[in-house]
Formats: sequence, C-alpha cells, structure tokens
Amino acid sequence: MDCCNNATERPDLIILGGGSAAFSAALKAEELGAEAVIINDGLPMGGTCVNVGCVPSKTLIRAADALHKTKRNPFNGIGLTGKITDFKAMIAQKKELVEGLRQAKYLDVIKDSPNITLMEGHGIFVDSNTVSVNGKNLQAGRVIIATGSSPHIPPIHGLENSGHLTSQTLFELEELPESLIVLGGRVIALECAQMFARFGTKVTILQRSSRILPTETEDVSRELAKHIESEGIRIVTDVRIESVKREDSGVKISALVGGAPESFSAEHLLTALGRRPNSDGIGLENAGVKTAGDGSLLVDEELRTTSDGIYGAGDVTGEPMYVYTAAYEGKLAAENALGGSSNKRDYTALPWVIFTDPQIAGV
Repeated sequence: MDCCNNATERPDLIILGGGSAAFSAALKAEELGAEAVIINDGLPMGGTCVNVGCVPSKTLIRAADALHKTKRNPFNGIGLTGKITDFKAMIAQKKELVEGLRQAKYLDVIKDSPNITLMEGHGIFVDSNTVSVNGKNLQAGRVIIATGSSPHIPPIHGLENSGHLTSQTLFELEELPESLIVLGGRVIALECAQMFARFGTKVTILQRSSRILPTETEDVSRELAKHIESEGIRIVTDVRIESVKREDSGVKISALVGGAPESFSAEHLLTALGRRPNSDGIGLENAGVKTAGDGSLLVDEELRTTSDGIYGAGDVTGEPMYVYTAAYEGKLAAENALGGSSNKRDYTALPWVIFTDPQIAGV
C-alpha cells in the first residue's frame, strides 16, 4: 500500500471488462499463479453472451420454434394448436435462466478464488500501467483490455429520439409487439426477425444492400430469403433510411427504396446493424493504445496493442465477434502477458452459425 499514491494496489494483471474474454483471461492468470483484478462496468458479469446475447436469444428462438411447430406440421392427420398465453411469463423464464447461468458459470466460479478479485466500476487508464476505478489506483505490469462491444447505432436523423430497440433491449419487452421493423439483414437482424414473426408479430426487414446476408453466396441468401418470406416476413432491399420519427402509434420511417421515396410504420423499431467495439471513455490515449477507424484495438497476432504490456482480447479487437473466439483470445492474451509466451492466434479453421430456420453454418 502506497499512502502517497491514492492507495495504489498492485496486482499482477488488470483486466478491463467482465465478459468471456475477461473471464477466460482471469482463469488462465490464476492457473499461472498470478493475481488478477477484473474491473467490470456496463453489463453484469458474463458480458454480452449470457446477459443479452447468446443465452436470451437462443432461449427465445427455441420458444418461437416450439410455437411454430404447432402451426406448421408436415404430417397428414395430425392437428395441433398453439398460442402465447402469457408473453411476460416467457420473458420472466428467460430472465431466470440468464441470472442462474450468470451466477453458476461466472460468479460462483471465481467467488472463492484468492487470486481473482472482481471490482464493479468504470476503469480508466491513468498511464500505461495504472488504471483508476472508484477513486482507487491499480498498477500492474500487464493489462488486458476486454471491454467487448455494443450495438452500432448509425447517425440517422431522428433515430436517437425514436425509442428504438437494440438486441440488448428487445428481449426485455414484456408485451409482444403487433408490428416490428428491423433495420439490417445479417445475423442478429434475421434471427430476431424470424423469432418475433413466429411469436405473431408482423415483421418488415429493411436491408441497405441488394440482398440479405450480403457476405454469403447469392444462393444461400436467396434460399434463406425464400424460407423467411414464406413465414410472412416482408424483406425490402436497396433501402436508404432518410429519417425516423416517433408517433403516437409507433415509429415512422422515411426511406428511399431503389431511389424512390417510401415510408414504413410499425409499433417498434429494432436497430440491428452490427456491433461496435467498446473502446471509448477508458483513457486509451493516456496509455498509448491506438485504435482503428471502427474503434477496434490495433493488436498483433499475439494480441499485443501498440503499448508495451497492454493486450487486447475479444470483441474490442474487432472481427470475429463470437463468444468462443473471445474466450480463446482471453486465454491467449493471459498466456502471452504472464507466461512469457509468444502464441499467435490461429483462425485457420473457424466455425460459425446463424440460428435461423433453416440454420446456416460454415467454417
């Protein structure tokens, strides 16, 4: 303890963030016999996946699938009926699952560890090896930035004040929307659009490019669009949003579709236009850590940033943004930071999947 330096503590490793990358890094640090401090702010411990991503979305996708199968049955002579009797109860079940997994898979795992300390608060770099949190300074020879990512909100006129939803707020609705406009035509947009359409919401997808899933081959995009549209979802492509306006009945969007003006209205609007690394507001400039134009940390193959002793892991380093790549990078960063290793990340074989119906996967 240093009385002249604002009660400075000196762990072996400081980890900014509380998601899969941060958690994996902390466990690897403990395995290496190091003392690690996790500084978490924003989402609860567990980050995007368990709180607002994989767990809630896939839970509700399965619920929507169960309802859908009662309405679309390929066998003759079998009549099934299904309906939502209590949407709020379904959301409560989702919340219970999230809270249980967060406790069991994250908090309970580290609660008795003498070498892992969890601090809730906003960490800011004072310099390259000092982080300030809750009025206290922590110094370490090694720091891992694993602050994750957040939904990307584009600068569309009126969007900020429209009460729009993101993937982090959509799953908190306790009343099923009658109608929903989805901005975007990639993974999150498509999974959420099909899910809510199967619950009974009238869904319209507005996609900027000429087809959904523009990074996949045309035959894959075309086949998935056919299945999605067969379930009553409207897909509109070549859309440029001009403005968004909140009205008493919901949200109104003014757009150009193929260059021609058109308007769209719905009770709710979901913005699903990708994710942006959480690199703002943590004092990177004080530590000499540089970022790319999209806000992602500039890291090398060993996950070192532009500042000696500081590493990056997970979504904050940019693509690929998957929970399993985040956990992999967190472990790798800790090994390189504390173990003197020079392991390079290897994505020669990287699997991915989109949980629509039909699902799409690749490697």
